[in-house]
Amino acid sequence: MKNLIKGGIEQDGKVLPLVEEFFSIQGEGFHTGKPAYFIRLGGCDIGCKWCDSPFTWNPDLYPMVSVSEIIENVLKSGTDSVVVTGGEPLMWDLDLLCKELKRNKITTYLETSGSYSLSGEWDWICLSPKKNKRPLDEIWPKANELKVIIGEQEDFLWAEECRKKVGKDCILYLQPEWRSYKEIIPAIVDYVKRHPWWRISLQTHKFMNIP
Repeated sequence: MKNLIKGGIEQDGKVLPLVEEFFSIQGEGFHTGKPAYFIRLGGCDIGCKWCDSPFTWNPDLYPMVSVSEIIENVLKSGTDSVVVTGGEPLMWDLDLLCKELKRNKITTYLETSGSYSLSGEWDWICLSPKKNKRPLDEIWPKANELKVIIGEQEDFLWAEECRKKVGKDCILYLQPEWRSYKEIIPAIVDYVKRHPWWRISLQTHKFMNIP
């Protein structure tokens, strides 16, 4: 959706549909437990049935906020790390956002399905692929972390298919779908014990009741 005509204005990365921004603790994956400033952008056309943020899907519900204003808020927080998430953030041109973050010596983290072309400069890319809109070929070798959501048994097959596409240094995670956590976590534990190249990622922020 880069250079999307929204509200009659052609977008060029100078403004972004901001759902929310907040300073919190990374709750998932390799960087669990680290403080970070989160920028959540609107827009997603994947439509996962178990999505925990479907309110982000329609970008028209959110104001277009200037990158300069977002950067100002980041700096006010005192953070040294920013996580850009969604929705699907790569629907938007993130080059300017990342340029300004890097200029201010902020470490940049991206959480993406990989279904849109990569923009921006990233210190860490967490790829969370979805079966109903698969990642572009270009994103697989650039992923630092692969996070596959497990909600049912067949998702393990999808996880192994994805594992074969990422680079050899990519860290591999299986993460239980939150609404079926109690039912699926025993199967994930058993699977990782038998397939030790995987690690388990938990949504620890939900256990801690923080954003």
